[in-house]
Amino acid sequence: MPNPPGLITLLTDFGDQDSFVASMKGVILTINPQARFVDLSHQVPPHSVDEAAYLLKSCYRYFPEGTVHVAVVDPGVGSARRPLLVTTSRYYFLGPDNGLFSYVLMDEDEVEVREIENQQYCLKPVGHTFDGRDLFAPCAAWLTKGTPPSSFGQIIHDPITLPIVQPSRQGNRLVGRIEHVDRFGNLISNLTLQHLEELHSVMKHRQLSVRIGEQIIEGLVVNYSEGMAEQPAALINSDGRLEIFVKEASASDLLKVGKGVPVEVS
Repeated sequence: MPNPPGLITLLTDFGDQDSFVASMKGVILTINPQARFVDLSHQVPPHSVDEAAYLLKSCYRYFPEGTVHVAVVDPGVGSARRPLLVTTSRYYFLGPDNGLFSYVLMDEDEVEVREIENQQYCLKPVGHTFDGRDLFAPCAAWLTKGTPPSSFGQIIHDPITLPIVQPSRQGNRLVGRIEHVDRFGNLISNLTLQHLEELHSVMKHRQLSVRIGEQIIEGLVVNYSEGMAEQPAALINSDGRLEIFVKEASASDLLKVGKGVPVEVS
C-alpha cells in the first residue's frame, strides 16, 4: 500500500467560474491543513467521462508515490452509482463508478477497488448533487492522514469500465483512431510507437504513410518545427503516440476531423 505524501490532484468538469473546486479544497484543508493540491484540469467538457479518463491516464503516473488522485466527472451524481476508492501499488484514486478509472484498471498492477460505504469519512449530511465536496474531498483528506483503505468499505470486483478501442491489423495496414484533440488542435491517436515499429518490421524498407480522412501524410517528422505551414504532418509525441499536427495551427480545424475518426498507417 502506498504511503500518502499529502498530495492531492483534482480533475473535474467544474470549470473555474463557480465555487465548486474551492469548496472541495476547503473541505480537504479543514481535515488536513497540510494537504497540497495540483489541479490536473477543471476544463473537462461537461459530463465527458471518456475525456476525463484519457486526461487522467496521460499524467497520473508522473506524480510521487502515494498521491491521491480525485476525479469527479459525474453525470450520475445522486443516483445508485457507487463511489469508489481504487488503490494500486503506487497511488490512490477516488471518484464515481462510471468508467473514469478504466485505463488505471487496465494499466496498473496490484489493483484493489472498494466501494466507499463508511459515512464516518463524509460530510454530514451528505447531499445528493455534490459528491465532490461531500464525499470524495473528505475521503481524500483522510487518506492523506493515513487512514487505511480498508476503513472506507468493502472490496468490489465489478467496477464499470469504458470500452477501450485497440488498434487492429488489417493486412499491411494498422487501423487506429483519434483518442484526443488537445487545445492546439493536435490529433492524438491510439497508435503507439510499438505498433508502428511492428508494422515497419513487416514492411521492410518502406516509408510509412498515415491516412486520416482524405489526407495522406508520407513519413514521420521528429518535432513540430519540422512541419510546414498549412500542411498536416505526423510524429510520435512525448507519450509515445502517433500525433497529427499542423505547424502553428490546428490540424483538427484544417482537416475538419475530431475524436473517434479512423487513422490508418501503411
